Amino acid sequence: MTGLSLHDVYKSYGETRAVDGVSFQVEEGQIVALLGPSGCGKSTILALIAGLENPDKGEICWDSASLQGTPPNQRGFGLMFQDYALFPHMNVYENVAFGLRMASLPAEQVRQRTREVLDLVGLAGFEERDVNTLSGGEQQRVALARSAAPHPRLLMLDEPLGALDRTLRDRLLMELGEILRRMQQTAIYVTHDQEEAFALADRVVVLNLGKIEQAGAPQAIYARPASAFVARFLGLSNLLNGEVLYQQGLPVLQTAIGDLPAAAIPAGTPAGKVTVLIHPDGVQLDSRLPCQLAGRLVKKSFRGSTCRAVVDVHGTGLTFDFLSSAPLPAVGEPLELGYDPTVALQVFPNP
Repeated sequence: MTGLSLHDVYKSYGETRAVDGVSFQVEEGQIVALLGPSGCGKSTILALIAGLENPDKGEICWDSASLQGTPPNQRGFGLMFQDYALFPHMNVYENVAFGLRMASLPAEQVRQRTREVLDLVGLAGFEERDVNTLSGGEQQRVALARSAAPHPRLLMLDEPLGALDRTLRDRLLMELGEILRRMQQTAIYVTHDQEEAFALADRVVVLNLGKIEQAGAPQAIYARPASAFVARFLGLSNLLNGEVLYQQGLPVLQTAIGDLPAAAIPAGTPAGKVTVLIHPDGVQLDSRLPCQLAGRLVKKSFRGSTCRAVVDVHGTGLTFDFLSSAPLPAVGEPLELGYDPTVALQVFPNP
């Protein structure tokens, strides 16, 4: 096993369990995002990996060798903060070269590596620039170059785009992923923003109250969230209260918009209260599909290649995404939506 691995890691502060049995792996060259709301344990996990905190139980390893007892400065890990923490009295070159000089590398090696990483982040020729005169995006790239210059075997990025406005964040997000992959840099990216995690990471670990709710490829998590919490956190709003009943041994799925197909109920689901997700891109304007939802178009908004529609179905507003070319009726008009229940519906037993 190469790279970083956490095995059943726990960490508590008094009565609060911040990390509760967490296990995951970051393979060399991979970017893994830790995604979750404030207080879910993301920052504590970073502190444990960095060696700034010690786990109460469990093991953190690199290449299958335990890091227990290894001081932070000997782990070979780098950390990039949200505020970048650039040295204001140093120019771009001096900021990037700082860590290399602290490692007592030869001057020529410092010059070569500093220029190499500045070129990788698109800042060749910026060596003499005052960091205080740089844009937010340029400062972010200087901070990335400084963090990556010493060849860390793992780079941890803690909400690195959180201080930027949305337009700049969206642009830099794509650049950041390209730079990390160009460097073949193993990285953990911490964020509360699912769009950032999905756009950047090879794998995403979704956290809630110190536990892993789901881990996997971004596409797989979005397509089949493992719980109602994950669905809500990803912004999937078509969540209905429901109940599974068994009548003469056959399952029935009751919801506020009527009975939905029992084919959506996972095998072995007990009778009781459930939450039902209708995927926003799981329905079509197609009467040939096996199941239908009848409703009235309440609102539609053009979003480039897609159009978002709000449909009233028996008094419940549901949101769906269609291709902009889809023949939607006028607002206020009725429409019928076809769907395959095994694709469009998910049923989550309530805890």
